[in-house]
Amino acid sequence: MADPVAAMCEQLIKAVMAMMDAETSQEYRLEALKFCEDFKETSSLCVPCGLQLAGKAQPAVVRHFGLQILEHVIKFRWNNMPQQEKVQLKECAMQLLANGTHSILEEVSHIKDVLSRITVEMIKREWPQHWPDMLKEMEALTSQGEAQTELVMLILLRLAEDVITFQTLPTQRRRDIQQTLTQNMESIFGFMMAILQANVKEYRKLKELPGHELQARAHCRVAVATLNTLAGYIDWVSLVHITNGNCHLLEMLCLLLSEPELQLEAAECLLIAISRKGKLEDRKPFMLLFDDVAIHYILSAAQSADGLAICKNSPDSQTVEVVERSYVFLKRLCQVLCALGGQLCSLVGSDVEVEAPANLSKYTEALLAFTTHSSQFLKSSTLPTWGALFRHETLSKDAVVVEMAIKYLRASMINLVKTGFPSRDDSPSCVYSRVDFDSDEDFNAFFNSFRAQQGEVVRSACRIVPLEAFHIAAEWLQYQITSPIDTGDTTSKTAEGLCSLLSPSVVQWDAMTVFMECMVAQIFKSLEEEKLPVDQGMELLQAVLNYDTKDPLILSCALSNVSALFPFVTRRPHFVQQVLFKLFKAVTFEISQDNKVPRTRAVKNVRRHACSSIIKSCRDCPHVILPCFEMFYNQVKKMFSSEAGLTHLEKCSLMEALVLLSNQFKDFAKQKAFLDELMASVVAEWTSEEMRHVLWDPAVFLSFVGADQVVTDQSQDSNTAGLNRGRISFCIYSMMGVVKKARWPADLEEAKAGGFVVGYTPTGAPIYRNPCTAQFLALLPNLLALIRTHNSLFLPENMARLSETYSRAHEVMDAEKAVVLGLSQHPLDIYDSPVYRTDLERMQGFFCTLYDNCFHILGNAGLSLQQDFYTIERLAEEIAGSVFVSLDHVPDHRLRPMIRVFVKQLVLSCPQEYDDSILRPLLGPLFTYMLQRLNSKWQVINQRTSINGEDEEEVVCQDSQVTQEMLEEQIVRKLTREVLDLLSVACISKKVAEPAANKEDVDEDDMMMDSVQTPSPAHATEELTELGKCLMKHENIYMSLLTLSFTSLSWKDTTNCHRTASSICWTLLQQVVGGSLLPEAVTWFYTSVLRGLQVHGQHEVCNFALCQLAMVIYDNLRPRYTELRSVMMQIPNINVEALDQYDHRLMDPNAQKVGHKKRKDQFKKLIAGTVGKALCQQFRKEVHIRNLPSLFKKPKPDKDVTESEALGLEALFSPENNTL
Repeated sequence: MADPVAAMCEQLIKAVMAMMDAETSQEYRLEALKFCEDFKETSSLCVPCGLQLAGKAQPAVVRHFGLQILEHVIKFRWNNMPQQEKVQLKECAMQLLANGTHSILEEVSHIKDVLSRITVEMIKREWPQHWPDMLKEMEALTSQGEAQTELVMLILLRLAEDVITFQTLPTQRRRDIQQTLTQNMESIFGFMMAILQANVKEYRKLKELPGHELQARAHCRVAVATLNTLAGYIDWVSLVHITNGNCHLLEMLCLLLSEPELQLEAAECLLIAISRKGKLEDRKPFMLLFDDVAIHYILSAAQSADGLAICKNSPDSQTVEVVERSYVFLKRLCQVLCALGGQLCSLVGSDVEVEAPANLSKYTEALLAFTTHSSQFLKSSTLPTWGALFRHETLSKDAVVVEMAIKYLRASMINLVKTGFPSRDDSPSCVYSRVDFDSDEDFNAFFNSFRAQQGEVVRSACRIVPLEAFHIAAEWLQYQITSPIDTGDTTSKTAEGLCSLLSPSVVQWDAMTVFMECMVAQIFKSLEEEKLPVDQGMELLQAVLNYDTKDPLILSCALSNVSALFPFVTRRPHFVQQVLFKLFKAVTFEISQDNKVPRTRAVKNVRRHACSSIIKSCRDCPHVILPCFEMFYNQVKKMFSSEAGLTHLEKCSLMEALVLLSNQFKDFAKQKAFLDELMASVVAEWTSEEMRHVLWDPAVFLSFVGADQVVTDQSQDSNTAGLNRGRISFCIYSMMGVVKKARWPADLEEAKAGGFVVGYTPTGAPIYRNPCTAQFLALLPNLLALIRTHNSLFLPENMARLSETYSRAHEVMDAEKAVVLGLSQHPLDIYDSPVYRTDLERMQGFFCTLYDNCFHILGNAGLSLQQDFYTIERLAEEIAGSVFVSLDHVPDHRLRPMIRVFVKQLVLSCPQEYDDSILRPLLGPLFTYMLQRLNSKWQVINQRTSINGEDEEEVVCQDSQVTQEMLEEQIVRKLTREVLDLLSVACISKKVAEPAANKEDVDEDDMMMDSVQTPSPAHATEELTELGKCLMKHENIYMSLLTLSFTSLSWKDTTNCHRTASSICWTLLQQVVGGSLLPEAVTWFYTSVLRGLQVHGQHEVCNFALCQLAMVIYDNLRPRYTELRSVMMQIPNINVEALDQYDHRLMDPNAQKVGHKKRKDQFKKLIAGTVGKALCQQFRKEVHIRNLPSLFKKPKPDKDVTESEALGLEALFSPENNTL
């Protein structure tokens, strides 16, 4: 027998060596791989060959392959092996553990790993029922030496990972093993602790003795393996084992923090332990870690690691680099401190009555040391803990924390400054950033979120020490105002002496501005009126108003400070004019007087910023600005008439501010007269004969905006066309500003007095009128004409009219593409460059903004005009005849704003009495159309993915083609979500259910949930809205809604599938099941859900929602429609007997009922054959692990329960009741 084994081994060794040889050709390597795989699958010599190849004399790759063969046998053939062979293989595996490896320092890690895997695979199949002494055998192995002890630790770790973490076993086996581990945990923990102590002791003793280095390293290796294994258990074992013996384990881990070779693993264990949740009573012992000794160990370890975290590249060089292991250890220690803070905040002030620790100041100083470290990552790690401390009801009043809040605010003056880019060397943070971030963009994204978190914590600290925070901010602002501007080495590319985004002055101003905004908002909330530092606040505001700079980036920060300090003006109103002059001046800010060069983004931002500040002030404090209304209005008129070069957007922003102020007139006639005057030129322009001619005819419109012209070098025509586009844009922006902002007084009495109330609804609600109504009604016909014309632009004959220059005018803009595809945004120097846009980009921007804004106006009209809008004659026909015209030709990216910005807003704002006259005639045809459109789009996408899957080898697509397809698919996905979101808003209202009043009411089976929690649908019930009921009265509409919802379940979009399955499908279907649904329709609905499972079943969240939906439909409709059973019979591998049983329980009122959870599980098993697999799972060989005889439950006796004697509750607790 030895000969065939030896011969086969020889061939296998050749094949393995060929595969691993870099010189082997691809063809020969594949042949060798196939030979090896075929051998594993089919040969009867696997065990003897595997054992022979695993011999110590063979090279490591060959040994690894031999052990892999044995693992394959256990995983895939174990169930069919005779008992004798199993025992023999198990003995051989134990022999390999005992003496199949080299010494611990010589043996390679992948051999140790595969040896531990073999043992764990056997344990998963046989322990504890058929291998009761496994733990004793493992313990015995550890007495044979360090190599065996390390292997035992690897086995215990792998077992915990497979059973607890990854749960790669059938439920019953998992429970058997988990419960046995739990029962033996005291001895397992004791065993691991003893090994750790013994090896640490030996290591410390031997490392000091010359000549014993190898032996010391061996003990160290065992200690590391034991710590790693402990980490795998600490996460889930009962807290008692962690806190046993006065927290002996935690004490030991703290001591190991000073051991360079073991500190990182010890810190990992400590972190996992302290991060544990659980009963507060059980977590109380963690407070021992606030003792002087423990804090001292953590602090001294952090100090020494910090000293070692950076080293010079070479003795002579000045450059430094991070020592990764020390830096990672620092991060872990920081996380340990933060986790300790988490326990502190949970325990202090809770029911378990824990006092703030005596050395809280030592702890907070340690945390502050990490907050002031050079590494931006370490700084950011401490933020949640500071936030929790400053918000804590008890701790935030502690003198130590109050003092720390001031120190934290001082530290944040440095932390808010954006420095530390990995590509630079202008800060000590840079060297750490090179380890933590891949690029400057990556760092920039991190810092923006880090700064937002800092803002939260700064606000919390300001609540504790408001006046101190004010003084810090004041000091900082005054310092910035008096400091000369430092442009640094990265000056602006466009103008001499100007800063760039990374200039020292800009990053300082920027940080100070964030601090100021956080502080002012909080002190107005936290301090009583008489304690507010109004005089000092006004001094600061005066200083900013007097500060003059020509640098746009710094001016932008100064404007932010003006806005931040504006609340002080409400206490000193005579300052308003000064503030407004400062803002008006900034609206017309320029660097150069040369009109030929476009403004840079930074200049545009200053001007936009000033406009926003004016609008914000008029929105938030209109009563303060109203006394200066005349001055404000005259200033705006002056700016409009002068050559200030205001853009249309800037003009409209100023008009918007005026409209907001006019709301304070609280006098309908006066406000209407003002709005008529303000909008006179716009109304005249928009309703003129010329404009009517342009807006009603697509050909004339294209010519008017210049889209049919070929652009040569600055031809006169293109200038005219540019002015024409501006005229249309200005009218649209103005309309939008007025419709969005003109309102009646919020107070009913004021509204009545001002003439805004024209009557009351039958329910007694006031009916208001808007002073802009008359204007809007005059402007509406041409607005609708523009929308109709815009939709017609996509017709082939109008697309043909576009000139060569503008042939791509209707395509998605590049910026929008980046957003849709999730690509990273602009580089950092974008503020510098003048905003040169090509003629095509201008035209694309014009069409895109125009289309969006038209829908913004229409979407806000209902909210603004209320009944004056909804009572417009033939409104539904007018909208359908403009908004819904030529939709077949309108591209997907244009449909999205139409649905989101207009139709959804119309649905949300439309009063119920107009549901039938306005919304039904619009929504019915829209949903029918979108169903047909989206269905065909998704068919194309599905075909594309299936074709690509088959011909992947042959088809090599162009990059641009792939990007275009991805873009189209992503836009279809977003459009689908918009449509189903509209359906949900229109038809579904969520009602939050009351929690079960009594714990006992909950089904006992539901209480026995597995450790994986699934979202429960019971918390919110969906009902139809009034509009939904209106739509569901009409068969053609409700069939469209149902078909759309159920078809969408199998479109390749998991987000949409989950949402539709969980809240829309059954809510709609439920309304019509009482009627006479055709059997074909019921079958189709049910099949659609199963098709959804085929596409999305591999995703747990979708699987849950779809199974739930399938079960609800089956349970409700199966009694009336036997066709559903024939659908079930078509499911692959369905268990007919189980289906019969399920049907019997469902249909027979006398059948024994089971709990909801059990029925769910039974139904899930019935339809399991429909669940599709993820691509990565499709070609995977299934591993089958058989259940062993049950460990913990005795089989139930086959006799009537009523016959048993003692039935009282006392019987459950009597000593004889030994079920366990």
